[in-house]
Amino acid sequence: MAFEPSPVRVGGYAANQGSLLATHKVLRNTYLLLSMTLLFSAAMAGVSMAVQAPYGLSLVASLLSMGLIWFVLPRTANTEKGIYVVFAVTGLLGFGLGPVLNMYLKALPNGGQLIMTALGGTGLIFAALSGYVLTTKKDFSFMGGFLMTGVMVLLLCSLGALVASFFGVAVSGVFLALSAVSMLLFSGLLLYDTSRIINGGETNYIMATVALYLDIYNIFTSLLHLLGFASNDD
Repeated sequence: MAFEPSPVRVGGYAANQGSLLATHKVLRNTYLLLSMTLLFSAAMAGVSMAVQAPYGLSLVASLLSMGLIWFVLPRTANTEKGIYVVFAVTGLLGFGLGPVLNMYLKALPNGGQLIMTALGGTGLIFAALSGYVLTTKKDFSFMGGFLMTGVMVLLLCSLGALVASFFGVAVSGVFLALSAVSMLLFSGLLLYDTSRIINGGETNYIMATVALYLDIYNIFTSLLHLLGFASNDD
């Protein structure tokens, strides 16, 4: 009697192969779009620095980008318009980063070195954490609830610290602690978001790109603040 392969096993194998191909496609498209948006964001930061954009404009750009993420991106993520929204979000955040970078360059004699150190450190963190997930394919979905709660608490604490500083309360130590917590939280989110792509939890490369970009952006700014505080303390 001729051997006939089990249709269940063959079907399962085909489904698994299709799932792997889909995951690889999402991953490839995500990293391609992420690299382009990071370059575009850096260019917009350079423009902002060159025109000496005021610090208040940084806040406006950040608020506009958040508005796009919350209200526009979910409606366009499955269309070509979503790509334009991603570039708008990352361009605004990059432009808003310009005044912050100028502040470091003007306030600290080694400001340029601190920026490059923060940039290099962010790159190392991204490579190490992403490489770990890609190699082990470990599922970090269990961290989702904890991380999202942590981000909400971080936002509330940051808002409280800003209000306190407006009334003249010394909160430099609080901002230092918040920067440290922020770097840890978004490093965890980098693991979580990469894991979602690898394990099929995120199948939209536009949404995946924005998630990874925000992780990188917040790790960079948090690390820059920590380095700036340490340098100023010296």
